[in-house]
Amino acid sequence: MLKKWIFVLISGVLLATPVIAQQAFTEGVDYKRIDPVVKTTDPDKVVVTEIFWYGCPHCFRFEPFVEKWAKSLPEGVVFEQLPSALNQSWVVHARTFYALKFMGAQEQLHGKLFNTIHIKRQRINNLDSIAKFVAEQGFDEKQFRKHYKSFPVDSQVRKNKKIEQRYGHQGVPAVVVNGKYLTSGSMAGNFDRMLKIIDFLVADELRG
Repeated sequence: MLKKWIFVLISGVLLATPVIAQQAFTEGVDYKRIDPVVKTTDPDKVVVTEIFWYGCPHCFRFEPFVEKWAKSLPEGVVFEQLPSALNQSWVVHARTFYALKFMGAQEQLHGKLFNTIHIKRQRINNLDSIAKFVAEQGFDEKQFRKHYKSFPVDSQVRKNKKIEQRYGHQGVPAVVVNGKYLTSGSMAGNFDRMLKIIDFLVADELRG
């Protein structure tokens, strides 16, 4: 009987070993360390920052994954989105994100803008086309244009550019954990694995 229980115990350890191995991610391969660390928006929490561009098809495909993931955050973790201004042509959408945010419409139109660009295949890549889109969704076009050209939006986009330079990422989608670690779709290989890497880094930060 004792031999049987020893066999079961050893078998359980052996079966668990591959699972443990799958959760062991490598710095420089699956994620990179950001040096120096970038200050986050909430020093009392573990901040997870998604960097994206509305025009990016990979970001569009990643959105359902990260949206579902963000609904069940561990205590002490916050999620935020940073529209990339890494490329000058992306600035239009970065300004759009913050204009919508300042007018209280970002959450309602975030997914719709993604879908309109990637499913309906509409070219929404300048102020006039985006303002038209906003109006079609029932929001005030004049208010949107005012926010789009405002100093607060301009300041936030310029801030993004500086932060992204410090992150050192080369493309999107990318995710930064607590201003210390960065992973991306290309580093992870697929989106499911990318979320596992994020969970791994978040758990490490929560342990302190």
